[in-house]
Amino acid sequence: MGITKQQAAANREAIVSAADGLFRERGVEAVGLNELMGAAGLTRGGFYNHFASKDALVDAVLATAMAIGSGNLDRAITASRARGSDPFTERIDWYLSPEHRADIEHGCPNASFAGDARRLDPAARTHYAKGLAENLDRLAQIVDTPELSEGERRARAIALFSEMVGALLLSRAVADADPALADEILESARTDLHNRRGTQPGGAS
Repeated sequence: MGITKQQAAANREAIVSAADGLFRERGVEAVGLNELMGAAGLTRGGFYNHFASKDALVDAVLATAMAIGSGNLDRAITASRARGSDPFTERIDWYLSPEHRADIEHGCPNASFAGDARRLDPAARTHYAKGLAENLDRLAQIVDTPELSEGERRARAIALFSEMVGALLLSRAVADADPALADEILESARTDLHNRRGTQPGGAS
């Protein structure tokens, strides 16, 4: 007996969700179909009912992850403004926190897929680039520096976010081998970013 459309959609979502977490944690190439279908609670034989190839799954994962990341950023900005806090300052504090460092499976996809992006197929690379561009556009809008032109605010946002991603990735890289160094990287980057923006942790200016 066949499955319903609703169950088929749920199965597809389960595959994408399992693949997202595994790809972030292990890298796309390191994850095989047997493992990811097992993580989704399904058998390998059902994979091709949903995706023509692993590349097609990767495309779906990147499209979904980048869209969710953009939505999460929008909600964080709205919440910061509702509290009367500076959204960019709060973003720095969250992004360079031990909690975000540990949450590889659910954290910022711009960082999680940075190492894999250039090796993916063209469609997946396009999803990544589009998501990154949208992220930078949003950050440029919350660079609270009235004297800067639109182009200068975008350049500032790119520079600040690049430091955030770089610090996060380096801290993750040494978190197990040298936890003290991993914390030092996060703290040093947070301090530098706040100094460059003239802000203090916690959203104060």
